Amino acid sequence: MTAVQAGAQTAPASASQTHAHVTCPFCGLRCDDLEIARAGQTLKVTRNGCDKAKAGFERPLTQPMPRVGGKEVSLPEAIAAAAALIGNARLPAFGGLATDVDGMRAIMSIADKSRGVVDHAFSEAQGRNIKVLQTSGYIMTTLTEARNRADLFIIASDVHTFHPRFFERIVCNEKSMFSEAPPKRTIVFLGEGYDTSAAVGTRIGDVIQINCAKQRIGEIVSALRTLHKGVPLPAGDIAGVPRSQIEDLLARCHKADYGVVVWVPPDLDFPNADLTVHQICEFVKDLNVKQRFAGLSLGGNEGASTAVSVCTWQSGYPLRVSFATGQPKYDANLFAIPKLIASGQTDCLVWLSTFTADLSPPATDIPTVVIGSHDLKLAKEPAVYIPVGTPGIDHKGQLVRCDSVVSLPLRDLERAAGLPRTVDVLAALEAAL
Repeated sequence: MTAVQAGAQTAPASASQTHAHVTCPFCGLRCDDLEIARAGQTLKVTRNGCDKAKAGFERPLTQPMPRVGGKEVSLPEAIAAAAALIGNARLPAFGGLATDVDGMRAIMSIADKSRGVVDHAFSEAQGRNIKVLQTSGYIMTTLTEARNRADLFIIASDVHTFHPRFFERIVCNEKSMFSEAPPKRTIVFLGEGYDTSAAVGTRIGDVIQINCAKQRIGEIVSALRTLHKGVPLPAGDIAGVPRSQIEDLLARCHKADYGVVVWVPPDLDFPNADLTVHQICEFVKDLNVKQRFAGLSLGGNEGASTAVSVCTWQSGYPLRVSFATGQPKYDANLFAIPKLIASGQTDCLVWLSTFTADLSPPATDIPTVVIGSHDLKLAKEPAVYIPVGTPGIDHKGQLVRCDSVVSLPLRDLERAAGLPRTVDVLAALEAAL
């Protein structure tokens, strides 16, 4: 029995079709210029796709059935079992949250109704930015502004690994909105071990590498702030970097018409990394007294920017939020799902992961409901598993871009997978509570 027989609706697909101007849901950049060819239920990226896009669109389609306790059941039976677990839970936790705008709205409604907690799998990384925004604020740019205006990029993370088309689309573009022949750009890689191979092309001028450990980037930026303010700095080397290199970088910053510092929160994975983000944002504010400078944070993979945006719209708070008292309450430490599981405070985990096979739920003895992609890797059989379609492949949807200024429409590529939409499963689940 397939998911179609279990209750999902589908329409017959034509033998082949090519879709142009497709938005990719597998990276926070939301590149919207892909061309996808479909032959039956097989998809192939034929233009403008990176490795992440190809891995996401081209992975083989499977047709799993919903399962309860490892046994195949109908979709209504799986929804009833999930509703029973959530309804009887003392504090249900809704995690993963890798879904589109409609799916996130639906899970917020269920969390409110069941008095649960919501927390994205990447909340810890996103929290590095949120802490800075809450405590001191920051000046940020957008992908479009950076693409058209910036003449200096300071790359403070391994951007190319996390967002393979960032350089192609934002940094190395030959034309801009304001000029057919814009000036060359200076690229400074601040850190070590980065993939710098994409910083090539006619638009690229000087490419500079300042080698230092990621956890010491904040020291370099602090030295830049000190020198910028004219405060004496007796040190010859800072974080293993010669002072002359730091002074040269500061001079380039002062000469820039529009400088941008770029970082990827998940890549700054070390203790107190929010302090590094804080130093970057304060340096940007220092420079803005007399010139134009901005930060640009790249994240949003697995629907992370969508989840935090919808949570903020709906509750007034970013993730992590609890509805246990009947009203939204925010605490980035108390309501972290890993801590709730470890302390035994939650007795039911609901895990949403609809984009890739890799965002798996934690292996736990707590009853777990998984609403996920057809090929989601599971370390342990959950109490309930409901396969759903992937937004941007199996049905339409919307996702917020990593700079949080626009949402991009997702296409239905009509591969007729027979997998239900997450929002429809969640609507049925809420009705059953």
